[in-house]
Amino acid sequence: MNPESPVMHQQPQGFLAAAKNVGIKDETLDMTVIYSTVRARAAAMFTRNRFPGAPVIVGRAHISDGYAQAIVVNSKNANVATGQRGIEDAVEMCRLVAGELGIDTRDVLPFSTGVIGRHLPMDKIRAGLKGIRDELRPNNLELAARAIMTTDMYPKYISRPVGSAVVAGIAKGAGMIEPNMATMLAYIMTDADLPSQVMRPMLRRVVDRSFNAISIDTDTSTSDTVVLMANGLAGAVNRRAFEEALIEVSEHLAREIARNGEGASKLLTVQVTGAKNPRQAKFVAKAVVNSPLVKTAVYGCDPNWGRVVMAVGKCADEQDIEPNRTSLRFGPTAVFELGSPVECDLQTLQKYLGQKEVEIGVDLGIGNASARVWGCDLTEGYIKENAYYTT
Repeated sequence: MNPESPVMHQQPQGFLAAAKNVGIKDETLDMTVIYSTVRARAAAMFTRNRFPGAPVIVGRAHISDGYAQAIVVNSKNANVATGQRGIEDAVEMCRLVAGELGIDTRDVLPFSTGVIGRHLPMDKIRAGLKGIRDELRPNNLELAARAIMTTDMYPKYISRPVGSAVVAGIAKGAGMIEPNMATMLAYIMTDADLPSQVMRPMLRRVVDRSFNAISIDTDTSTSDTVVLMANGLAGAVNRRAFEEALIEVSEHLAREIARNGEGASKLLTVQVTGAKNPRQAKFVAKAVVNSPLVKTAVYGCDPNWGRVVMAVGKCADEQDIEPNRTSLRFGPTAVFELGSPVECDLQTLQKYLGQKEVEIGVDLGIGNASARVWGCDLTEGYIKENAYYTT
């Protein structure tokens, strides 16, 4: 378990989970099922990649009525770019789970994560899902978080109480992360009673400031999905308080994904203030957090703030950005103010950049909008991880 992650003391009522190895690749956990004992209201956001995985295509159709009761996830194989057979395999996964649990096939959402372009080993999945109902247990979401991992170094999970209810979330993701809607796989469960009409707009707002505010390598996955399920067993809660708890859960998971980026040694936060509007603020923040030169400087503890100047300046379409309005800081230390360098102690900056969490601040001096995004440094480990991913 990651020492940064809070222990999940509470889990929402009515959610059972099972996790196991079915032999897709090795002896690690590679299959999980999460089941609500009652049909739950549900909302989801999916990748905008033009090569969506077969499970994304099926999941979009299944959740279109606003309900779900079970999630089935396999790791080590993404079921992406697998043609009609891939669609049929995803539907069969849903049908197998539905048959075991005695629920409607369309109330099952399928997910797959791992290598692209390989068919699922359905013989192993069929055998692994047989009798899964008897393996479901309450308070088992931490194990489910382990089962959805691919190149993740540790499971990502968290829960927060809100009134009489609990919000709990698990997620996976360490590479191929620059989302346009969500990121990788994240499942958020609650026993709060939420009206269907508020769930999707709320999820969109929360995703925009959490999962949509992270980047590891500028690549948008073919499988990105965030799902929110609310089974209502704890009754109604204050909606504002619930959204605050949902933000806390989602931001924690998003930060952990960034912190656990492939090969990463540091969590990088970029805070942009003084922007014309939120869109501009996030655009500039993403330009900084995605810059390989900024990321490698952070890794090497090199206080080369000129690379941040470059990253801000390459936002060429933002024509109201001017050097004489802009200021930069590394942590609390100003390095550039209103177009001029600031004298500062390089050893102090190097020491700051050697920490496990680093923040870069950019003030554009234009307006009052701001944005915060999370990313990570770029190390040799990222190259090694991805140079030999399938071999």
